[in-house]
Amino acid sequence: MSPETTAPRSLAEALRARDDASLSALLRSRPDLITPVPTDLTQLATRAGTRASVVRALERLDRFTLQTAEALAVAREPATYDELLGLLAGDDGDPAVTAAFPHALGTLREQALVWGADDRVRLVRTARELLAPSPQHPSPTGLGPTVGEATAGMSPGRIQEIVAAAGLASTHDSVSAVASLSALFADRGRMSALLDEAPAEAVEVLSRLVWGPPYGQVTAEPAAHLRWLIARGLLLPTAPGTVVLPREVALHLRAGRAHRVTEPVAPAVEAAANHRPQAVDAAAAGQAYTTLATVEELLKDWHEGGPAVLRAGGLSVRDLKRTAVALDVPEPVAAFWVELAYAAGLVASDGEADERYAATPAYDAWLELPAAERWGRLASAWLAATRTAGLVGGRDAKDRTLSALGPGLDRSPAPEVRHRVLALLAGLPEGASPDTDSLLARLFWERPSRGARPSPDDLRARLARWTLSEAELLGVTGRGALSAQGRALLGLPATADAQAARPSGPGDKLPAHKRRPPLAAPAAAAAQPSPAEQAAAAARAVALLAPLLPEPLDHVLLQADLTAVAPGPLERPLADTLGVLADVESKGGATVYRFTPASVRRALDAGRSASDLHAFLAAHSRTPVPQPLAYLIDDMARRHGHLRIGAASAYVRCDDEAVLNEILADKRSQEFGLRRIAPTVLVAQTDPSTLLAGLRTMGFAPAAESAEGDVLISRAHAHRTPPRTAPEPVPDGPPVPDATLLGAAIRAIRAGDLASTAPRKDDPAAGRPGDGALPRTSSAETLATMQAAVMTGEAVWIGYVNAEGAASQRVIAPIRVEGGFVTAYDHTADEVRTYPLHRVTGVAELADDQP
Repeated sequence: MSPETTAPRSLAEALRARDDASLSALLRSRPDLITPVPTDLTQLATRAGTRASVVRALERLDRFTLQTAEALAVAREPATYDELLGLLAGDDGDPAVTAAFPHALGTLREQALVWGADDRVRLVRTARELLAPSPQHPSPTGLGPTVGEATAGMSPGRIQEIVAAAGLASTHDSVSAVASLSALFADRGRMSALLDEAPAEAVEVLSRLVWGPPYGQVTAEPAAHLRWLIARGLLLPTAPGTVVLPREVALHLRAGRAHRVTEPVAPAVEAAANHRPQAVDAAAAGQAYTTLATVEELLKDWHEGGPAVLRAGGLSVRDLKRTAVALDVPEPVAAFWVELAYAAGLVASDGEADERYAATPAYDAWLELPAAERWGRLASAWLAATRTAGLVGGRDAKDRTLSALGPGLDRSPAPEVRHRVLALLAGLPEGASPDTDSLLARLFWERPSRGARPSPDDLRARLARWTLSEAELLGVTGRGALSAQGRALLGLPATADAQAARPSGPGDKLPAHKRRPPLAAPAAAAAQPSPAEQAAAAARAVALLAPLLPEPLDHVLLQADLTAVAPGPLERPLADTLGVLADVESKGGATVYRFTPASVRRALDAGRSASDLHAFLAAHSRTPVPQPLAYLIDDMARRHGHLRIGAASAYVRCDDEAVLNEILADKRSQEFGLRRIAPTVLVAQTDPSTLLAGLRTMGFAPAAESAEGDVLISRAHAHRTPPRTAPEPVPDGPPVPDATLLGAAIRAIRAGDLASTAPRKDDPAAGRPGDGALPRTSSAETLATMQAAVMTGEAVWIGYVNAEGAASQRVIAPIRVEGGFVTAYDHTADEVRTYPLHRVTGVAELADDQP
């Protein structure tokens, strides 16, 4: 490709010379280019040069590849391979830069940001405009304009004065004078000799400007050392009182480097601590169990209908605080659990007039799954979610508070950052937790902000920190290190299970640098997997986690102090019944339940009898039922329902007149407006539920009854939303096309390009690509040419307008013309098609060497 005659003259020609594999790589790295599919390669090249597409492509380059593009933006156009390498490696030729440069330049070529042979390397015009230095937008390199750019508005006489002061021969025109001065500044030997004559103060001024910004201020009467620099063009005026250091001078002072620090190698992620892989997996499994318990507790707290939905959407600050207290966690952690349940489709708004949050029907199905599968659902939802709980409590662009479950929490890069952070953890030795600063430095190198340095407030940095904390909460990591199930969740080989299968040995105690590390996760691991790949990875993670989770227990240990200790997770029926009969006093590795009069009455209200409760405790306790607990149950059962409350507004009836007398004598009953209407009946001026709660507060144990006089059994009403789907992640741009779509798109682009570039016999520019205009012929000419092509079997070039009004060019081989239609083999679609003749704008014969 080096000969001048075969060198591409445009990006479109460079793309036309690529094979299908190269075009596939381009479209895979820049999927926005096929949304929609371009009609031909010229349109593809045009789209690849648009500002939005170029900005998107630049934002996805690693640090060194971006530095290569920045260096090319300040090089002469076109540049040679060696000139560009010199700008990066410097005069000394940094070997690390030299080794990394071919890959960086190849990446730019693959993504169509650079085109041309090695002797004529060109940056796409839009990318050059974005990266080249200007007074309004300084270059990340810190370089200023060239001598030619800085002297563009300078008078010819002033230019000749500078040339003479620099010791150069005068010329007859400004163009040759500027070229002579530029050649002097680019010549290392002559430039060194010139600077040897400079005053020390002048050299100090140059050293302050050399790495940028290259602009400086001078007074109307500059000092002698400044006048020496200005006279020789080492500083050139750009505006009154402002001078700039020319690019050629700065490159000489920098020893040819475009950047102060060139970063050809990605910084390594350092390990902060090392743990045994078995300990990591055990810690992660314990946290995974806590995840399930916490989500269940959250949804149980919202069982009868959760907090109200704000008018703008989301939870109020008060409701989030109340939820945090119920879960016994800080508010940011409570926001994470709420958002996790929402992302997994387990909670949503009910859509009622008085809209509230509640569990969805999917929650009931989720509860029936094995514990490991329930965790897999949550972990998969977290990994793919774009909603970001860490933003809760912050402010949006309109200075409104961001609330949990509310709008404005989607951040498109979140899934990619989560995948990449976990992939970097997978690259460490097993059991190693990362040093956070080195991890953030690596992420910034892989996706740097143009012209910026890492910042704690950078979105990707915050997403990475949230990923580390959330992965630990979820049990994807344990003690900061990636667990076996976390590795499997990413679709990486689960190397930890093989090690867990053997007893620990001396090798587990080796330092990290002596252990054999697993294969490092490539940068491509950050790409989003397909749904099928996600499901397969989640299934492997579930299989690894299942043996590590504790088996549910069917018993508790009853204590004499009216408590029960559950030494592990309980089977669901046991846990549900015990949750009604007792109150949770403390949680942890073992859960402590406390029996109180109120909790026992709650069980009686739910329809349990005293004998049922005694039998239940005897069947599920490994210790004898303590006598105080048995007395408490019998006492509450004896008193339960002795008083009956129904609707009058409300009434109280009791066979024991003394109890009613006691109620009337109590001053606390005055608020209910009680009066006796019969020896065993009182009526009240309040509703039954208020009266029921009030008498219980006074120490009585009334029961509600129906209109028929039967005791009402009160069970918690499970409020559910209508069927809801989990929130869809907000994509970070078009999805990466699969192989089938890529193949179809490339065939369509090739075919369209064939039609748009096929020369006609009557085209004076035959043999060269056409201008893309549709052929125009009359209806009679079109019909005659088609009929002739049927007889000769030759292909023709047509213009065609479809039913939607979209125009295209096609190369077809007519087979049959009848009834106002032409049936032909369409080379552009690679199939036989039928076209209405009235939609054909025109037809032309192809040149003899065309299909």
